[in-house]
Amino acid sequence: MSDESALAGLSAAVLARGGELRAGGTDTTARQRTGISPGPFTDLAGAGELHGITPLPGGGLRIGALTTLAALAADPRVREGWPALAPAAGTAATPQIRAAGTLGGNLLQRNRCWYYRNPHVGCFQKGGTSCPALGGDHHFGVVCGDGPCVAPHPSTLAVALLAHDAEVEVHGGSPRDVAALYGDGDRLFRSDHLLGPGQILTAVRLPAPWPAERAGYHRTISRAHAEWPLVEVSVRLLLDGTTVARAAVAAGGVARVPLRLPEVEASLTGRDARPEVLAEAAATVLARCRPLPQTGYKRTLFRDTVLEALERAAAVPAGAAAGAD
Repeated sequence: MSDESALAGLSAAVLARGGELRAGGTDTTARQRTGISPGPFTDLAGAGELHGITPLPGGGLRIGALTTLAALAADPRVREGWPALAPAAGTAATPQIRAAGTLGGNLLQRNRCWYYRNPHVGCFQKGGTSCPALGGDHHFGVVCGDGPCVAPHPSTLAVALLAHDAEVEVHGGSPRDVAALYGDGDRLFRSDHLLGPGQILTAVRLPAPWPAERAGYHRTISRAHAEWPLVEVSVRLLLDGTTVARAAVAAGGVARVPLRLPEVEASLTGRDARPEVLAEAAATVLARCRPLPQTGYKRTLFRDTVLEALERAAAVPAGAAAGAD
């Protein structure tokens, strides 16, 4: 059976049976155990098109959706050419989860809001008519945007892929950039992505890297290991001497969707990468913040995490990547 036929069969099975597709199972198993997602589940493991990392014409890279986070972080081509992606993949979750969790699963996982994760509480994400976090405990919630759902998007790899201008391949739909998986925060309150029934994310396409680009990644977390980031930022810089010729900056943990930060990029481009310039660029994110009553602390955390990632990228020699704490 061809890869296309196998994918068509999987898509048809989901449409006929309902339920969900399952990749590495790290999130679906947890949701199944609590009764949030009872299934049935259609496993993707046998679809050959979803496996492997292969070069593309023009210097890009195609990464199958079932590539594990561990394999992605360890691949020498990724580490050398796309240095904002490797440290993000290598610091997500725990070694056990990175060994099983997949690229596609990370991009399409469900949020970690404890109201959504509680099977006895209704919310927009489970077909309800309200967001209980708005009137309850939302101190891990968004700082950019105010509803209808206030759970930050959980995908670390989406942040790095936004910074790398990646596209996704979708069986049953047209290729799209990573941001189009999520749309804007107002649209994303019934789910955590915008793929339709029967659509399958098959791969991510990375364009050719910038020559001698520098990268930095930083996640601010509340404990040292195995914690979801409060804020995380991926940065790419191309320096001409000490001048920033190009910049790409993206953030997670602050909004319903992963965010590209064009205001930071514009503030950097054409200027020397001096400490005061980096600080000024990082401070531009404050204008987009609209804190909820319990997320005011994330405003300065957002700025400071951007600054840390910028400083790491500016200090790293070309061809290397600054990892995360």
